[in-house]
Amino acid sequence: KIHDLLKRNSKKEKSIMTIIDITKEEDIKSNSVLFFWASWHEASSSPNGSINAIFQMLAESTSSSGVNFYRVEAEAMSSLSQKYSVQVIPTFILLDRDGNILDRIDGGDDIPRLTKAVATLAGSHTSKTNKSKTSSTPKEKQPSPDENTIQSRLKALIESSPVMLFMKGDPTAPKCGFSRQITELLSQEGIAFGTFDILTDEDVRQGLKTYSNWPTFPQLYANGDLIGGLDIVREMAEDGDLAEQMGVEKNLLEDRLKKLTTRHRVMLFMKGLPSAPKCGFSRQTVQILENHNANYDSFNILEDDEVRQGLKAFSDWPTFPQLYVDGDLVGG
Repeated sequence: KIHDLLKRNSKKEKSIMTIIDITKEEDIKSNSVLFFWASWHEASSSPNGSINAIFQMLAESTSSSGVNFYRVEAEAMSSLSQKYSVQVIPTFILLDRDGNILDRIDGGDDIPRLTKAVATLAGSHTSKTNKSKTSSTPKEKQPSPDENTIQSRLKALIESSPVMLFMKGDPTAPKCGFSRQITELLSQEGIAFGTFDILTDEDVRQGLKTYSNWPTFPQLYANGDLIGGLDIVREMAEDGDLAEQMGVEKNLLEDRLKKLTTRHRVMLFMKGLPSAPKCGFSRQTVQILENHNANYDSFNILEDDEVRQGLKAFSDWPTFPQLYVDGDLVGG
């Protein structure tokens, strides 16, 4: 593991991509990713914040793609925030080669979608570059965009959470018995984990088999390293403290909920994202907040059943959306 870590760090040093902090709009080039952050949002503002670290990793893993990466302080650059209708921190805006919006991700809850969007942007640019090169040197075989981006995309996905599970379905609706059992085991052990549904992306599904030399799913990773499938995880749990063996901290749900409810002064727990609500009540609550120009953050409870169920007991409020101000429940 030490050898692998040193090798990974060595590769990073060779391919560090500069992230530019934007101070004026004209500095932004096309074919780029804009990361809107705020000083009060620790995950995006702190150098060691989880969202900031993921953005840095995405920039490094696509350093040869020609994609530009920019950090934009949302409140300091209000004109840009208004131009791109930024209502949630963090927000990611992806611009194509003509400067048009290719995609946007509101919030920091859907890291797999962000990595896929960045990979698509990088692959599109690489494809155009390779096509140009091929026309001038027809005998030279150029690698496909998928070959150029899949490895960096898999790495970004694996490292998007300290504990990452690649499964069939999601924790609220597993699509196979093995996936259901491993999510239940991790929850019982008090281990927080991110997930990716391999049924939604064949490139990731097939790529992981080669990337980690492991042919079946689910696959569990901790700190970027493959742990194994259900049988191995179950054996580790039987041998002792699973979190300790994996080298991760146990998740104390109440502490996690306290941190989430105070992540922003105004915090909305909803179904879906502000840009894509998944129920009418969530949509109406978002509209009310935005009609009053409220500065708020949100959490998609459909992505984390532990938070969804935990909040019901934490605040003694059984339904969603739930709105908090300064850590206190206002209501639905």
